[in-house]
Amino acid sequence: MREWMTVAALLVAGCTPVELRSRPVAQPEAAPATGEAITLATGPCFGTCPVYRVTIRADGSGTFEGQRFTEVTGTRAFTADPATYRRFAALLARYRPQGERRIVMGSPDCPVAPTDMPSAQVSWGGRDTLDFYYGCRTGNEALATALRDAPALLPIAGFIKAK
Repeated sequence: MREWMTVAALLVAGCTPVELRSRPVAQPEAAPATGEAITLATGPCFGTCPVYRVTIRADGSGTFEGQRFTEVTGTRAFTADPATYRRFAALLARYRPQGERRIVMGSPDCPVAPTDMPSAQVSWGGRDTLDFYYGCRTGNEALATALRDAPALLPIAGFIKAK
């Protein structure tokens, strides 16, 4: 009887996928308000607008990726304090959509706009995304100002300033 139980236990254990046996149990995902990563990416314009992507996490760690017309090209790490993250998150929080929101030429919030302006995209934890074209500033002045001011809250000025 004991041999049969040992064999049965081995058979059941053998049916468990290896990845389930070797990985720790995943912890529940943190609520968005407790500190998901926020990414702000700028888009090109007709001129020499800086094009970069910056991500900051709740612990203050972040990455900057300069792409065009920035002092630094490529990826650089930076560190801020958690209070900096909270200020950055708070400045952008009122504009956070549930899902995706696009304020671009031809959208309901921007039927007509000048061309060749820069754009910005904000992503909260990869779940909610805001796309904003600066030519759509009329009626969206506060949003445009918040997006322009947000990078100044982060320790990345030396990365952005073009030569």
